[in-house]
Amino acid sequence: MGFQVIQQAGATLLVAPELVEHINRSWFDLNWWRGNGGWLGSAPGRGESHFLCHPELQLNLVWRHYKRGGMAARLSEDRYLWSGLKQTRAYQEFELTHQLRSRGLPVPRPVAAAIVRRGLSYQADLITERLPDVASMADRLQQSLRDFPWQEVGRTIARFHRAGLDHVDLNLRNILLDSHQRVYLIDFDRCRLRTAEPSWQQGNLDRLLRSLNKLFPNQDHSAHWQRLLDGYHAG
Repeated sequence: MGFQVIQQAGATLLVAPELVEHINRSWFDLNWWRGNGGWLGSAPGRGESHFLCHPELQLNLVWRHYKRGGMAARLSEDRYLWSGLKQTRAYQEFELTHQLRSRGLPVPRPVAAAIVRRGLSYQADLITERLPDVASMADRLQQSLRDFPWQEVGRTIARFHRAGLDHVDLNLRNILLDSHQRVYLIDFDRCRLRTAEPSWQQGNLDRLLRSLNKLFPNQDHSAHWQRLLDGYHAG
């Protein structure tokens, strides 16, 4: 296990070992960040992300609160059925992200997670290190479709697939690129490692293609997509 489990102030915290002396329950209190000048802004989404900077550690972070989507949100916006710590969304995503990072794959460093149980349900949060100077694939494509590094994205996805990652929500927002054209994957909620099989791997790619067609409807992406596939099969 590459992280420590701590019980503190009614919550179970998962903490990166190198930060165990610094992280506490306050890290999951948005008012604490605002009061210390560490809250930088937020990004909308099903699980709204907050961008933070620790005033003393100078550590740039992304904090996401787990929220339900679809019909399940009508029952509870952010509560999940408790079936044990290791079955929580935060524990599984934290552990998976750590495993991917330990294999040398380009993912953010998992910093901390908090799980708060209330009877038969729980709420959870995840904090990861913010990748410097990155933009989502969606944002980059809106600047230029032609000059986009399609093959590098394909090669990177292939690396994750060879490692056995089934990314169930592979879309243009969960692929990031930095100014050096390095590609990263993020958001591993509900994802898992499994035996490599063409069926689920193709399912990941199909989902990404649907995301592309949704962002740029009524356009022919066949040439661009083929470049991505060329990189994927060469990677």
